[in-house]
Amino acid sequence: MPQVLNPILPGFNPDPSILRVGDDYYIATSTFEWYPGVQIHHSKDLANWELVTRPLTRKSQLDMRGDPDSCGIWAPCLTHGGDKFWLVYTDVKRKDGSFKDTHNYIVSAPAIEGPWSDPVYTNSSGFDPSLFHDPDTGKKWFVNMLWDHRRRPLLFAGIALQEWDPASGKLVGPRKNIYQGTELALVEGPHLYKRNGWYYLLTAEGGTGYDHAVTFARSKNIWGPYETHPDKHILSSKDHPHAALQRAGHGDIVDTPDGKTYLVHLAGRPTTQRRRCVLGRETAIQECFWKDDWLFVKDGPVPSLYVDLPASRNEDRYWETKSYSFSANDGLHKDFQWLRTPETERIFNLDNNKLNLIGRESIGSWFEQALVARRQEHFSYDAETVIDFSPTDEREFAGLTAYYCRYNFFYLIVSAHSDGQRELLILASEASWPVGNLNLPLSNPDSVVIPNQGKVRLKVTVRGKELQFWYALEGEEELKTIGPVFDASIVSDECGGHQAHGSFTGAFVGVAASDLNGTARVASFDHFVYTPVKYSSDQYEV
Repeated sequence: MPQVLNPILPGFNPDPSILRVGDDYYIATSTFEWYPGVQIHHSKDLANWELVTRPLTRKSQLDMRGDPDSCGIWAPCLTHGGDKFWLVYTDVKRKDGSFKDTHNYIVSAPAIEGPWSDPVYTNSSGFDPSLFHDPDTGKKWFVNMLWDHRRRPLLFAGIALQEWDPASGKLVGPRKNIYQGTELALVEGPHLYKRNGWYYLLTAEGGTGYDHAVTFARSKNIWGPYETHPDKHILSSKDHPHAALQRAGHGDIVDTPDGKTYLVHLAGRPTTQRRRCVLGRETAIQECFWKDDWLFVKDGPVPSLYVDLPASRNEDRYWETKSYSFSANDGLHKDFQWLRTPETERIFNLDNNKLNLIGRESIGSWFEQALVARRQEHFSYDAETVIDFSPTDEREFAGLTAYYCRYNFFYLIVSAHSDGQRELLILASEASWPVGNLNLPLSNPDSVVIPNQGKVRLKVTVRGKELQFWYALEGEEELKTIGPVFDASIVSDECGGHQAHGSFTGAFVGVAASDLNGTARVASFDHFVYTPVKYSSDQYEV
């Protein structure tokens, strides 16, 4: 079998849940505050994946306005119950501090493309829910981690099991804490399986940082007691700081038609001496084998960078330039997402082959900001756009942004001074948690004054850890640099809010608009181009 380079889903694609239906494989991943909710990729061979749907698309299913950064959709679980697809997910409203407000829901659909039902509420006792369809009894079982704000004795209190009745749409019968994990602690991400008369429980432990791990346990009775794997953790990079794939954990397993077992899991690829994961937590895959009714990762527990898969990967697709036009007939390209709101008509529209952003709240707002962006999937890239925007003062601004969250972004804007004169300015928030203040590397009188009419071409180039903005006025061919060279690794998990085990997404690049006067001034964008760049310093890609 050909060897394939991990990750199989590069860029922000964490908490994978994998499913096979016939010859088709599906992976569902977390989307957090990005809308629509949940990404589902499809593959025929485990090596080549295509985004096919984001099922949570309407207000009745999901409204994340007010959800803080890295809240929203956590750890979906995708299953198939014989006649339909089931998707379980958490909408997190609060994550920091002693309390977590975590509401768990179930939606279903006859086909992966939908239509997906309105959600059925299940509980709020914890997060990372999963639905298990017992092949022998026909019952459906709901598992999730339990949260104990008292820490008596554990904050991550264990894995709860309860039967779920699809007819009534409710949890029924007793609830039991069936597994508290190992001394690594922070047990979460449960998935149940049945094989050869054993119930198997796969969990994540150690938090989603550099101590992350996949733990395995089994029992003859679904209620337990569960015996932990003789190796405890079947996958982890925690004791191997030089492994190419770090932060390995939160996994799920799938069997191929010929009986091979694979584990998908999240992983990070840190860069620079500061070990920053700019691309966030990505989805990787490992070949496994069974011995004495226990699962083992081939060459584990350290994850392999190269893995034998049934087919080779089309690398040309990974490196192709993506040129996006904005046709109302075609709709917004599936690569793009926005933040939190189901009411897209309030923040953007497609008209006259342009993307029109309606200026709302400030960049980083947890309620209603007009920001449309795509994932950064390469360590080095170029992105550019052309903007047509006529601001009246400094409270109206729009432009091109490399964005993680309110605490870490770089933003080249077209704005105006208080006298109405248009200018270019860079707004930067560099690891500014918890305050969220801006750095202003270009402030008057150092801003670039530009004519009050005419389009402006904006570009950002990222070469490893170096980020540079560029611009050209209408009619000019040559781009000029603007501002200093920034540290591109700032746009990473490690520089977000609540930086230890608290930032869960990844870098995006896109366009944004704000109108702090409240007049909803519109900024129009002609196109958007994302070009991956092979760069000698990018150790994972060259």
